[in-house]
Amino acid sequence: MAEPNVAQKAPYKVDVVAGKAYFWCACGQSKNQPFCDGSHKGTEFSPVKYEAMDTKSVFFCGCKHTAGRPMCDGSHKKL
Repeated sequence: MAEPNVAQKAPYKVDVVAGKAYFWCACGQSKNQPFCDGSHKGTEFSPVKYEAMDTKSVFFCGCKHTAGRPMCDGSHKKL
């Protein structure tokens, strides 16, 4: 299995809106981090859909190694 690129060793704080869908970049190559811009095409990676249940701030994983995709679980501290 291919390793994703580490976009940054910290989470991305994003203000999400209830009812809206977001597509998290899993490959780490997107120029629109933490969201997918299609850079994964031709790889084994696919974006991960996140649907906001509430309007609030959330923390999307920046290192792309989280076990709780797409949210940060602190995995960047071990890289």
